[in-house]
Amino acid sequence: MIVKICGIKDAIGFDAALASGADLLGFVFFPASPRAVTPAEAGALSRRHAGGPGRVGLFVDPTDAAIASVLDVCPLDLIQLHGEEDPARCAAVRARFGVPVMKALGIAEAADLDALAGFAPVVDRFLLDAKPPPGAALPGGNAAPFDWGLMAGRDVPKPWLLAGGLTPANVAEAIRASGAPGVDVSSGVERARGVKDPRLIADFIRAARAG
Repeated sequence: MIVKICGIKDAIGFDAALASGADLLGFVFFPASPRAVTPAEAGALSRRHAGGPGRVGLFVDPTDAAIASVLDVCPLDLIQLHGEEDPARCAAVRARFGVPVMKALGIAEAADLDALAGFAPVVDRFLLDAKPPPGAALPGGNAAPFDWGLMAGRDVPKPWLLAGGLTPANVAEAIRASGAPGVDVSSGVERARGVKDPRLIADFIRAARAG
């Protein structure tokens, strides 16, 4: 079970995710997010521990210059594209930077999963998140789940993570219902908006791997 803790923005959250055995740590490079960090801040956090969890950079419709400004100071193991990027843009980012790409797709109904086929040849992973509610300021991190049953028996053509409204209390049920091979959490392990809670991080990872 792959576990990603997203929205790491301080040493407390970084150290807690590391100590609890997270597989992936997510840095958000989207200024509108309460979890946003600058490239320099992410680089400083990442240097707290060499190796360990993979570093993921979350971008929303980024320019090449924006991605390059991060990679200059904070090497990434995975670029997460969480905006309106189409397959051509995903392929271009992957080719330009030589870093694996994870495309986030918002899911509300079964038809939303049809997009998987078009992205599969040009990305390395998928993150299947709840589609933001109308008028939402953020493309993810809105603490809302989608119907996990939509994924039951679904053949996803690349490795994928389930996201959206996950918490220590419901992650085991979400995994059972969806068959997800990995999970991603942000708001579900926070004690306040944008502030990670070490106990919740530990509880979440433990619950995700209990089955």
